[in-house]
Amino acid sequence: MEAVRGFNQELSSLYESKPPISRAKMTMLTKMAMKAIKFYKHVVQSVEKFILKCRPEYKVPGLYVVDAIVRQCRHQFGADKDVFVPRFTKNIATTFQNLFKCPPDQKNKIVRVLNLWQKNSVFSSEVIQPLLDLAGNPNSPHALLAGMALKYCSQ
Repeated sequence: MEAVRGFNQELSSLYESKPPISRAKMTMLTKMAMKAIKFYKHVVQSVEKFILKCRPEYKVPGLYVVDAIVRQCRHQFGADKDVFVPRFTKNIATTFQNLFKCPPDQKNKIVRVLNLWQKNSVFSSEVIQPLLDLAGNPNSPHALLAGMALKYCSQ
């Protein structure tokens, strides 16, 4: 659990500087998450909570933390032993609804990450497509239904 506390402290320290977050800070967060991999559920919960509660300008950096963790885990352990992607998938609709509360000029960065995940098969198309629909028009009935369906499927 000490590793989780270290990760949480590092995550909280994002507030010490204005975005964008430095490469060194992102590398440190990723290393701390990998150190705490035995407690991956706690790491995922911490990141989801950060995205939920942080100020709008920190939403996209929160997404970048998710991206860095899932990419590193896949690189280090392979897709078949990745514990983070399945865990982030559980609440991904809610997480992205919180992410879209970012400043309007940053929404394109969220879409860019989603497109990269789709291109690199980080998450399945069944997970990514409703999120892209949500990005296009968060208030459209189709996007809301897609989000609800995604939430239902990930339970």
